[in-house]
Amino acid sequence: MDPRRSTPSIGIYSHVRDRWGIFNAQPFVLNERQAGVAIEGVVRQERIETSQLAVDTHGHTDFAMALARLLGFDLCPRLKDLKQRHLYVPHGMAIPAEIASVCMAEVDLRPIETHWDTLVHLTASVMCGHASAVATLARFGSAARGDPIYEAGVQLGRLLRTAFLADYFVNEAFRRELRRVLNRGEAVNALKRAIYTGRVSPAQAKRADEM
Repeated sequence: MDPRRSTPSIGIYSHVRDRWGIFNAQPFVLNERQAGVAIEGVVRQERIETSQLAVDTHGHTDFAMALARLLGFDLCPRLKDLKQRHLYVPHGMAIPAEIASVCMAEVDLRPIETHWDTLVHLTASVMCGHASAVATLARFGSAARGDPIYEAGVQLGRLLRTAFLADYFVNEAFRRELRRVLNRGEAVNALKRAIYTGRVSPAQAKRADEM
């Protein structure tokens, strides 16, 4: 608890497998973007190999989508205000009339090409533990606008987000699976809150099957 405001300031971010098991848990600062801690947990744990990480809107940024893909897995966000989300394609690409109202040809590929080596170097630093994903995404957050590395990561992230949304809109099985996994994560959070506030009595969890 924050002693000044008497409100929660530190929480536990849990990574939940698609079959319920929690495979990583770590403390994080509340009321901040959770993309860094979400990626950090996947990189640091050594139990399972992760190909897709489902997060909610608070665990997503365009730069985070680029960093996750460079680290070898896909960030799959359940985005709020989905009707207001645009698809992005490179400058000059022809946009079909059917999606012209939601698609923008605004991605500049030049920053990605120019700073590709730097993005790879940054990714290698996170992978090897010389830099944490939390610190990296704090450094390359929205306050870093104008930084060439940030702009390169955002342009790449927009392309990846567009590819993800195309799958999300068209592939019903993928969309259902993503929602199922996120609902399991929320169920774990609800259980943690129940345990913390004492709504689960010791008598209810004495045996392994009850737990």
